[in-house]
Amino acid sequence: MQKFSIGQPVRRREDQRFITGAGCYLDDIQMPGMTHAAFVRSPHAHARIVSIDVSQARVAPGVLAVFTHADVAAAGLGTFPTLDQVDGVDENGISVPPRHALTGGVVRFVGDPVAMVVAESDEEARQAADLVMVDYDDLPAAVDVATVLDKATPLVWPQFGTNRVYHFHKGDLEGTDQALAAAEHVVSLDFINNRVAPCAVEPRGVIGSWNAPEEQYVLHVSGQAVFGQRGQMADRIFKVPAAQIRVIMPDVGGGFGAKNFVYPENVMVMFAARAVGRPVKWVAERGENFTTEVHGRDHVTRAGLGLDAEGRFVGLRIRTLANMGAYLSSYSTIVPTSASWVSAGGNYVIPKISMAVDAVFTNTVPVDAYRGAGRPESAYLIERLVDVAAHDLGIDAIDLRRRNLITQFPHKSALGVSIDTGDFAHTLDMALEAADHGGLEKRRKAAARRGRLLGFGVSSYLEVTLGIPFDESEIRFDDDGGVSVIVGSASAGQGHETTYVQMVNAELGIDPDLIRYVQGDTGLMASGGGHGGARSLKIAGSALYLAAGGVREKALKAAGHLLEADSADLEFVDGLMRIKGTDRALSVVEVEEGLRKAQKLPEGIPATLTTRRRFERQALSFPNGAHVAEVEVDADTGAVDLVRYTVVDDFGRIVNPLIAEGQVLGGIAQGVGQALMEGVRYDDSGQLITGSFMDYALPRADSLPAMTVSFNEAAPTSTNPLGVKGAGEAGATGAPPAVVNAVMDALKYFGVRHLDMPLTAEKVWRAMEAGGR
Repeated sequence: MQKFSIGQPVRRREDQRFITGAGCYLDDIQMPGMTHAAFVRSPHAHARIVSIDVSQARVAPGVLAVFTHADVAAAGLGTFPTLDQVDGVDENGISVPPRHALTGGVVRFVGDPVAMVVAESDEEARQAADLVMVDYDDLPAAVDVATVLDKATPLVWPQFGTNRVYHFHKGDLEGTDQALAAAEHVVSLDFINNRVAPCAVEPRGVIGSWNAPEEQYVLHVSGQAVFGQRGQMADRIFKVPAAQIRVIMPDVGGGFGAKNFVYPENVMVMFAARAVGRPVKWVAERGENFTTEVHGRDHVTRAGLGLDAEGRFVGLRIRTLANMGAYLSSYSTIVPTSASWVSAGGNYVIPKISMAVDAVFTNTVPVDAYRGAGRPESAYLIERLVDVAAHDLGIDAIDLRRRNLITQFPHKSALGVSIDTGDFAHTLDMALEAADHGGLEKRRKAAARRGRLLGFGVSSYLEVTLGIPFDESEIRFDDDGGVSVIVGSASAGQGHETTYVQMVNAELGIDPDLIRYVQGDTGLMASGGGHGGARSLKIAGSALYLAAGGVREKALKAAGHLLEADSADLEFVDGLMRIKGTDRALSVVEVEEGLRKAQKLPEGIPATLTTRRRFERQALSFPNGAHVAEVEVDADTGAVDLVRYTVVDDFGRIVNPLIAEGQVLGGIAQGVGQALMEGVRYDDSGQLITGSFMDYALPRADSLPAMTVSFNEAAPTSTNPLGVKGAGEAGATGAPPAVVNAVMDALKYFGVRHLDMPLTAEKVWRAMEAGGR
């Protein structure tokens, strides 16, 4: 038996089935009698529905049913839930508009679903959907975030009398204003955190069915949070007990936050399955994914940073317009607020901070959590401000960081967040050394000889592990001699199937080949928080670690009985319950087998080693690190090449460095995409311009250099028994400011102070032209 200790780079065991085509994704699932759904969607960003004629569609070949808003209303389906209580929102509260599974009356973004067709085949469903005739009365649209609160801008929801969703504030506004007024220098920056599309390899998809004997809806979903989806649909939409809905998640080809939420399609396939008495399947085409799946980011911000005469930060003021889109998605209200202020100011000492957010409606796809959800926005804000301050004041950007980094722990931020541990200065030094900062000028001169401008950018970022604060994990000993690891978190590519098995092997010595990994089925576990906010290892992993400890305690008691020894004379060594000083021992699996065979057990001896434990977060943890990006800008075309990339991350204790590195690299790729090429664009009428991969650019293999990733484990956290801080979202948090800072460093000779993402070749070239060659 091979033992994998915690800290070893164990290769992902799930990769074997993925790369050989043995995975089971949503579209691989076939059910007897399965039908297919297609949706009729609004081609207008804002319009009144005058009439809907479904008569031709109902008699089309293969069609079983056609549904509209009238059917949804007649069935009494409720409106979609959203978090409508956010600490820091003013007395006006949050304006929550009604959203239905199918829209009636007025459509509010291109892609808003107004009808659904169910047919024998996907092709027949789509052809029949084209026969649904909808007469629209076009209305003016609100699209531009910067002007959406102007009186002349059309209202997305007239009943609210404004396009403002809520006003949020955190911090000391008066004190911050005073600090900036008294500051020796105040550096101001207006910038946009550009809207991006999640773009998982696997588009969204769902299969709904009705289990008549159990009177239970069953939803198979390419998703992330099965318990969250079940709870929202049961409580607010179907209005049934939670047990009457079962949500199952097969293998998932990426989520990045966007698959956490309840969508109209999720509801309608279950509704339709009960109505037609057969399973109903829907899988998005890529164009549908662009027009209907939630987008991320999309903030317009004005920020000011005050510095004293020695270059110490004295105050930070933030004012943001955050686009919510046409409706409020499940967690959209907390992304620019609760998920953002916890890391405002980054890993710097800033005595006064004031953060204000106005969330706004527009006639666009709803915006919600995208990898990092609030923390990348905060990191980008402060890291760009630090570089701009260095630029404006003629101070070295790295030196300015060093002057202001937090060095004493625990540290309480100006917004009241307690940062328990960190090694920020040393992490930055490690990254600079690994990036060969000392050889920078030599490389800069070599690039110049080739007609290229070399830029060097640093991001010393702070992240926060959020998400559902509790979870349960179970180690179950099965009748066939195997062991099931049952977790409430869920992997959409993060490698949980390896990491959790590795932990159980390390803690209990159980052969990995005997361990089954079970996730993503509300019918097989009691509860679960899914994944999101880099929570999985910290929360569900800690619960699993505690469960393993519980198994070990039970096994020592039981082994004493089976070996006819006092349990105090036993020790657990190399996966064996051994009588001290002897070779008499039993493995954990052998102990369980002995318990099953026992005719009668004395009091105090467990009947099984099966153990479930719950872990609840009592304090936040703070992943952090330093990203160093090096770019070359073509002086003639403005094209940006990322030529070197170095990261040192502090994730606390590392369970599997290979998987942690993979998480970092994936996040960096998404952050580089946002910085250099990705950007969702709408025209003035609300039509989506970037609705396909012909128009929406993603990083490719040649967009990224070989990247160096290492870890600083010097400051593990005490907020969980594993000492881990979280890794999943850090790459997407640190990358955008590092890359933009590098490009701005290359353009400093042209007097360019700031450019908004994405830094396309055209945008960079125009900036150089405007700066004068």
